[in-house]
Amino acid sequence: MQHDKQQAEAGSREHHDEQAQHGHDGHDQGHGHDQGHGSHQGHGHHDHHDHHAQMVRDFRRRFWVSVVLSVPVLALSPMIQSWLGVEAMLAFPGDAYVQFALATAIFLYGGWPFLKGGVDELWSKNPGMMLLISLAIVVAYGYSTVVVFGLQGRVFFWELATLIDVMLLGHWIEMRSVMGASSALKELAALLPDTAHRLREDGDVDDVAIEDLTPGDRVLIKPGEKVPADGTVIEGRSSVDQSLLTGESKPVEKQQDDSVVGGAINRDGSLTVRVEQTGQETYVAQVTQLVQNAQQSKSRQQDVANRAARWLTAIAITAGVLTLVAWLLIERDVAFSIERMATVMVITCPHALGLAVPLVVAVYTAVGARHGLLIRRRAAFESARSLDAVVFDKTGTLTEGTFGVRQVVPLDDNMAEEDAVLRLAAAVESRSEHPIARGIVSAARQRDIRWPEASDFENMPGQGARGQVEDHEVKVVNRGYLDERELPVDDDRLRELQGQGDTVVFVLQNDEPVGAIALGDTIRPESREAVDGLRREGLRVMLITGDSEAAAQRVADELGLDEYFADVQPEHKADRIRELRDRGLRVAMVGDGVNDAPALAEADVGIAIGAGTQVAIETADVVLVRSDPRDTLRTLQLARLTHRKMLQNLAWATGYNVVAIPLAAGVLAWAGVVLSPAVGALVMSASTVIVAVNARLLRLGELSD
Repeated sequence: MQHDKQQAEAGSREHHDEQAQHGHDGHDQGHGHDQGHGSHQGHGHHDHHDHHAQMVRDFRRRFWVSVVLSVPVLALSPMIQSWLGVEAMLAFPGDAYVQFALATAIFLYGGWPFLKGGVDELWSKNPGMMLLISLAIVVAYGYSTVVVFGLQGRVFFWELATLIDVMLLGHWIEMRSVMGASSALKELAALLPDTAHRLREDGDVDDVAIEDLTPGDRVLIKPGEKVPADGTVIEGRSSVDQSLLTGESKPVEKQQDDSVVGGAINRDGSLTVRVEQTGQETYVAQVTQLVQNAQQSKSRQQDVANRAARWLTAIAITAGVLTLVAWLLIERDVAFSIERMATVMVITCPHALGLAVPLVVAVYTAVGARHGLLIRRRAAFESARSLDAVVFDKTGTLTEGTFGVRQVVPLDDNMAEEDAVLRLAAAVESRSEHPIARGIVSAARQRDIRWPEASDFENMPGQGARGQVEDHEVKVVNRGYLDERELPVDDDRLRELQGQGDTVVFVLQNDEPVGAIALGDTIRPESREAVDGLRREGLRVMLITGDSEAAAQRVADELGLDEYFADVQPEHKADRIRELRDRGLRVAMVGDGVNDAPALAEADVGIAIGAGTQVAIETADVVLVRSDPRDTLRTLQLARLTHRKMLQNLAWATGYNVVAIPLAAGVLAWAGVVLSPAVGALVMSASTVIVAVNARLLRLGELSD
């Protein structure tokens, strides 16, 4: 999902989707680079993904065929033979025609994507890398051809062949590095079960596909099953885990007349639900639409390498024409004048520029992977260097997403020790799989508390659990259970804990409250370090959550956040991100749930915690594999290192032209300094080597540990 963010074009995938694709079948312009996520569904999604994979295979095939054909072209080149001193061994009558035939095959087959892309750029009045490459290979091929058939001069077939080889390699490397096709819509659909238990009028149950459900149907949802569609509870009571959908950190109690969301997990009791929304009206479908809207609203950014290519295109054409005209006026030697022009056009060829960005991409994706950062959309990742703010989801991102015991409050003089209260609660809850039960048991283990075995255990759906512990009936229940039975518990400590957003459960012994346990979503140990590091880098750090104001403020205060947004409904998270962007901030969103997907798509950079849902991962530009919020800081650092390396490479790739083009044009011919095609090719090759080596040096960049 996520932004319509460009990704290629000799440095951005947008170039590939808008330019390189032109060289294959001339379609897909306007689809950008968001292959198969958000804006495509079903068959269209697979067609688009398959098309991109086919393009990668096509570039690979063209590259290897061209390389094989280039070997004899280089062997037959008089210039190469002269360098190696093997003229007598390899030269033979008619070798120029053999070289011409091989070069023609390379030109037409290997060069076709660039020729087609160049024509498309020219036709759309949007000159870029493709036009520059096609211009260079046309001049090199055309000039060399007329030389073979009679014009005095030197052939450029080996330069033509190596240029096409390098350009094909650069595009192949680049496209492979961004191949990760998105499948967010499929992952969203996977949240819903395939079938539902539909109740008939006579009370019997039919298992039907969820596509067959219609509003008004009654469905039975057993413990542990997913809710098949949005609806209203008409019978039963249970707790429902909808954290992956709504971001709520604790299961929500559901009883008659409460609404439930398709995709939520029923925990305890059985529920009978009347279906209210199906198909495109469901919550999951609406989240999908929100993500699509956020993607489609993104404007494409222009890639630095493409802008450089446009400048080089203008320079190459201008310098080539001026060189030809000037030498015709000065010496009136047509062959020499054309050779000067061809040398200028060839030396302006972007061998190095074609690899400047793809090589850095190949390196930084590997560096990122070693540090637990999976980069899914390049353009967004590269823009992380200029972020102003990072907005974290709370549950599962800054916090563990699990209940931890924050405080134990004894309520009975006969049980004044906290450990005594926790011991009784753990005895009962050790038999339960409820998240609150797991939190209590975990706390008892951390305190090395040994608890007795509970017998006659009974789960009390929507209220808690009970069991026999050492001849006493022990219950761990919620406030609702006490209110129903008018069991008064009045304690200022409990009011304070509830005011902080904690969940409070009560421990009863023989129906008498003996203690209370406050549980809350525990903050990850790494979160403070992540927040402090980001603030040192000059970023504002914020929190967004569907939890209460009290819960959000507690986390914000503990971590020292700049701002927080509480009680934010899932469909409004993207609105909050949009508001921040409207304030002029470049924003990264870090989240892990389905409810975060639209916000991840709306942000300038979407970052998913890897342990979160697959939907959030497929939505994001960057995935933090280790579920460590500190990796957000590492993402920023790697983006800045990458940007610096790209600028260096682009400078190398284009800077040599400042010296080489005038020399190739012959401005110092009066002093006997004329840059020959051979020397020009060496200069061009040296620039390419420098770019390649410099890209590899990115591996030496150190990220924070």
